[in-house]
Amino acid sequence: MASGPKDAPEPLSYEAARDELASVVASLEAGGLTLEESLALWERGEQLATACQTWLDAAKVRLDAAAPTADAP
Repeated sequence: MASGPKDAPEPLSYEAARDELASVVASLEAGGLTLEESLALWERGEQLATACQTWLDAAKVRLDAAAPTADAP
């Protein structure tokens, strides 16, 4: 009946990761956080930035594959 590990996070869409990253940045810029809170947000921001870059890299590969080459008639 188990569908997988309970600790496995649901993958985020590009838009969800981008929006959460924007929220993390806003929280860090606002200040007023403890060092531990700031570090945790920074780490989450790094994870989200990596997720966004992975999405963008995959999109570029798909676009490059779909684009006609210069040698194509």
